[in-house]
Amino acid sequence: MLSPFFLRAAVLWALLFCSLAQAAPALTLTLAEAQRRAVDRSRQLAAQDSSVTASREMAAAAGQLPDPVLKIGIDNLPVDGADAFSLTNDSMTQRRIGLAQEIPRDDKRQARSARFEREAERVQAEKAATVAAIQKDTALAWLDRYYAEAMVKAGTVQIGQARLEIEGAEAAYRAGRGSRADVLSARTVLVGLEDKLSEAERRVRSARIMLARWVGEDAAALAGEPGMDAVALDINALDAQLAHHPQIAVLGKQEQVADAEVQLARANRQADWGVEMSYNLRGPQYANMISFGVSVPLQWDRKNRQDRELAAKLALLEQSRAQREDALRAHVAEVRSLLAEWQNGRSRVTRYERELLPLADERTQAVLAAYRGGKASLAEVLAARRGETEVRIQTLQLRADTARLWAQLNFLGAETPAGQVKEKP
Repeated sequence: MLSPFFLRAAVLWALLFCSLAQAAPALTLTLAEAQRRAVDRSRQLAAQDSSVTASREMAAAAGQLPDPVLKIGIDNLPVDGADAFSLTNDSMTQRRIGLAQEIPRDDKRQARSARFEREAERVQAEKAATVAAIQKDTALAWLDRYYAEAMVKAGTVQIGQARLEIEGAEAAYRAGRGSRADVLSARTVLVGLEDKLSEAERRVRSARIMLARWVGEDAAALAGEPGMDAVALDINALDAQLAHHPQIAVLGKQEQVADAEVQLARANRQADWGVEMSYNLRGPQYANMISFGVSVPLQWDRKNRQDRELAAKLALLEQSRAQREDALRAHVAEVRSLLAEWQNGRSRVTRYERELLPLADERTQAVLAAYRGGKASLAEVLAARRGETEVRIQTLQLRADTARLWAQLNFLGAETPAGQVKEKP
């Protein structure tokens, strides 16, 4: 009587795992394609491109001489007497037109330009960090949806199996081989599974919303699980590899910005010169004149102004250097921890798939054989089947957790572009 029941339960699980393993041809959105779409859709990257353009335009402008100054005026205009307000009667009255030009030193203009160039490079490094973050967040959203949908499929199989168990319990009760308690227990299990399925379906809806935030609303279905057996990291060379991580690179570029400001502060210790020339018109009976001159700021308190400015910039440079070194150490420690968790997760997944799942299946078969021989109760058979189902669910959850660790490690930076993600064969 129970053979068709357990045959149907086995068929349900077989269909589930076959669908998980072979769904790729019928599905549409791979992980790599999702990451490409997310990068293409990002408005933050476009904003950073504009920031780079702005900094480079400022770099070009900063390397130029300041605009000349046109000066127009009247000198020595009488305000009383017979020649009051006359522009031509008094020999000292002059109508003046001239130009003044400030001439910053070449090294100062180069330092100003270099400072904006370093700023542009810093924003470019931020863009690389943004690309890495988009790839990682998209991968996490994709994997969350993939495994949430897998959990729904597994939950559906569980419910189908629970209904078969109810049928079996009721049939055994009618045949006098079981108790009413077995029937009620099976129905209680079904209600609990239906509640879990509702929660799993809620997680699917949330996961779809999060993935749509990156790839758009047209992501109707996902392709198969990508290969996650390796990451692009060498645990023996993490310090060297992570020194080029985008977030660390941003701090390195910030350090270069601080160094450019130091060079500018050094250049500011030397005063700029200015030149001026004017043409002075007097009355027709007097000769016209020209005037010219040079202006130089007097840095009479350099130790309290220019030198202190330089000291401040040097301190900021040291701050940037220390922050980069500390961030690198923290990042290396974090990645080492993630690597250890990922490796442990892989080992556990392997243990579940090679040992626990076969053992759970063997236990179910053993209890079923004992039941057929009259040596086990229906409750024991159902408990064994539920135990096997729980092990399968735990395996799926462990795979999901390990996949998230893989995504966090494999998409640390632009050195692992989305196009290099390998789909599982």
